[in-house]
Amino acid sequence: MPAAPPAPSTPTDTVLRDLARLRRVRDRIDRDYAQPLDVEALARGVHMSAGHLSRQFRLAYGESVYAYLMTRRIERAMALLRRGDLNVTEVCFAVGCSSLGTFSTRFTELVGVPPSVYRRDYASQAEGIPSCVARQVTRPIRNREAGEQASV
Repeated sequence: MPAAPPAPSTPTDTVLRDLARLRRVRDRIDRDYAQPLDVEALARGVHMSAGHLSRQFRLAYGESVYAYLMTRRIERAMALLRRGDLNVTEVCFAVGCSSLGTFSTRFTELVGVPPSVYRRDYASQAEGIPSCVARQVTRPIRNREAGEQASV
């Protein structure tokens, strides 16, 4: 006896399937932030088109795939700069950025100070503070989020 054809998927099934795929993309970015990642490759990995992934990711997480990736890279860069044993260029490449200029611009945008200033000022202040506390207190905030927090 032949197998029954699969039941047609409901809109809820499609949404749940997309959310699971988006979570896999976010997990991959969190894990492989230092690797060269682009939307097309991430989309291929979860069998979605790049456009669909971009739209759905923004709807689910409130920011673009690229913005999420850069935030993860900057968070890791902040930790490396606080350690103080690497210079800014070494940190830039260690977190997966290929352009020091783009890295410095994004870092300044998210953190509020250039990476060299952050390294100089925060490396000495962070001594004795547990890394989990330092990470929470120094978490980068996008300009949009800073405006929302100021109005609350």
